Order: sequence, then structure tokens, then C-alpha cells
Amino acid sequence: MTKDLTRNIAEEIRRLKKEKNAVILAHYYQTGDIQDIADFIGDSLALSQKARSTDSDIILFAGVRFMAETAKILSPSKKVLLPDMDAGCSLADSCRAEDFKKFIEENPGRTVVTYVNTNIDIKVLSDIICTSSNAVQIIESLPREEKIIFGPDRNLGNYILNKTGRDIKVWNGACHVHEEFSLEAILDLKKKHPEAKVIVHPECELPVRMIADYIGSTSALLQFTKKDHAKVYIVGTEPGIIHQMKKAFPEKEYIPAPPKDSTCGCSECNFMKLITVEKIYNCLRNEKPEILIDADILARAAKPIERMMDISEKSGL
Repeated sequence: MTKDLTRNIAEEIRRLKKEKNAVILAHYYQTGDIQDIADFIGDSLALSQKARSTDSDIILFAGVRFMAETAKILSPSKKVLLPDMDAGCSLADSCRAEDFKKFIEENPGRTVVTYVNTNIDIKVLSDIICTSSNAVQIIESLPREEKIIFGPDRNLGNYILNKTGRDIKVWNGACHVHEEFSLEAILDLKKKHPEAKVIVHPECELPVRMIADYIGSTSALLQFTKKDHAKVYIVGTEPGIIHQMKKAFPEKEYIPAPPKDSTCGCSECNFMKLITVEKIYNCLRNEKPEILIDADILARAAKPIERMMDISEKSGL
């Protein structure tokens, strides 16, 4: 797409937003052109909370399906749109409701804590939802003797387990982006850039986390690069976040951590990249595809999210 065409579509999107009283949310893993037309950019739950606080009638989520579902959970009276219904999530889809329900039944008497990166049918089975930013604090807010199930991400789960030492049964799911980072390639990059700091998401595998200078959620990685004094970073998460890092400090260098068995130089989310500016335009113009969920399911899925927000508020998170 030419720059002029992109600019014209972006102008039409802005006109439609005003006409329809819509708000556009873009996850950090979207491409830069999408981030630049969004009203809010961030991690999934924070975006949904932000949209809930607006007086918009329509929420268009430039992200993946579970994120749009979460926006609908928190804003049930608003119309929530997703530009491409095929935009799923390898992590969310690694945990099917029937299998997770069986896992819970096989491990009775445990509090079920699940990552926000889950489909709505998993949220319905959960006691508490968490994010990568507050997962450790949510677990630590529970009584020391409490037994816990955590899902679906095994790497985040093991990170929490190592941090807290709690009795946790971890579901065996993973994100295709964060699982694919190559330890050897990162170490090679570190040799070429000895001054670089390695910053990674807790969804990364343990060997990658062990060589990191900093581990944090996507938004935490962004904040770290803003406050830290290094000039070069090897970034171990989906490279869409680098757009915001460059906007904050263009004089710094940000190198995407390379994946295993690939020459592309970065590990992109195939699902996030299904969203395009053209799809956003068509979605907003036609007001579809729309996220439609039964009211009872929405109410049940809201309970573990509300519990998380209550814990976060009491803990000052």
C-alpha cells in the first residue's frame, strides 16, 4: 500500500470514529501504522479498562480475539468489533475448555488463576485472572498454604513458581512468539553488542530468561527502556513494541531477539499481523465482525477479572 493510500484510509478511519463515536484500541504487537491511528495503545487488559472508562458507543480492538472478548466482558453494553475473526492466539488456543476443566477436576481443591491471554470459556472456569504485570503479586496475595492451578502459559507459570515458591500446578501451554527465541542467537548478538542489555518477557523459556538483564511485561519493557541509561537493547518479545520504543527514544538502538531456525531476524505474531489498516476501515464502516457473547457468560467471565482488580486495588498495583 502506498503512503498516500494509507494516509487517505487513516483520514477516513478518523472521520468514521467521530461519526460513530468509536474508539480504536491497538495492542503493542500491531504494526506501526495501526498504532499510529489508534486512540489508545497498550497491553490487552489495560486497553479494555481504558475503553470502559470512555463514553464511546463502539470499541474496535486491533488485536486478537481474546482481547476483544475481554473488552466485551468489561463493556457489555458497547458494540465491540474485531477486524479479523481469524486473529486468534496460539497461547489461548493451547488451552481448550474441555481439557482445562478435566485438569481442574484432576487437581481438586486448588484456586484457579489464569492469565488474561485466554479465551472466554477459560475465564469462566477461573477464580482469578492475572496479567504478566501483576501475576506474581496476585499469587502472593493468596494465603501461603493455598494450592493453586495456573494456566495456560507454562513459562510464565514457571516464572511465577520460581518467584513465589508456592504450590502451583502449571498448565502446559505456550506462546509461539516467546517460545521461539533462540538462546544461541541472542548470545551471538550479545557478543556483537557487548554493551546491549537483554530485556525479555516472562513468557520466554527459562534459558532465555536466565541471561536477561530485565524481565517484564510488554509495557514494563517499554518503561524500562525509557528509564534505563543503556543505548542498545536486545528485545525478547514481539517486535511491534519497538515502534513505541523508537518513538520514545529514537537515538537508542533496539534489536529484535531472533527466533530459532529462521532468517527473518525477529519473531512476529502471525495472528496480530492479520489485522491491517484496510481491515480496520472496513470493520468500522460496516460495524462487523462484531463480538457477540451471551450475557450470562459475560457476567460469569467478569467475576475473576473483578476479583483481580479488587486484589490489585487493595495491593496498590
